Amino acid sequence: MALDKQVLADQFKSIFDGVSPEANGETDPDTLRQKVANELADAIDIFVKSATVTVASGITVSTTGTATAQTGQTINTGNGTIS
Repeated sequence: MALDKQVLADQFKSIFDGVSPEANGETDPDTLRQKVANELADAIDIFVKSATVTVASGITVSTTGTATAQTGQTINTGNGTIS
């Protein structure tokens, strides 16, 4: 899935709207700051984990085995994009 910056912005707005004393009755500044920090961290975590990572084809690999049962690994680094 591609990253959607507007969804993240909407989540941030919702978080900030939800931490006012009027929204939840909480008035302790430290508690409100911790609530915002936790909810922002959760939103960012979900946003980043929703990314699609596409790795360019053509990474060199080394294989061993028979024609029908091979194992192997990449032997060069590849380039990718995150969307």
